[in-house]
Amino acid sequence: MANHKQALKRHRQSLKRQGRNKHLNTIMKNTVKQTVAALESKDDKEIKASLSKAESVIQHVASKGVIPKKRAARKVSRLARQAASS
Repeated sequence: MANHKQALKRHRQSLKRQGRNKHLNTIMKNTVKQTVAALESKDDKEIKASLSKAESVIQHVASKGVIPKKRAARKVSRLARQAASS
């Protein structure tokens, strides 16, 4: 464990960021799972709504720096491509 004042503060900050990142990652993964479930159900209204929500959540997570912007774009693109093919 750190002994200096600055090191203690950095540790506290890292724990806060870790918690925030874990929370946002969980939200993102759950919305992607819901979208995949909607794709399997083949309900057009549900697919459109869940895809829109997933895209919004993924872009939000990327804007916070939890995942890189290009990874977010790739995730959105793959989901949209799956939606278009079903």
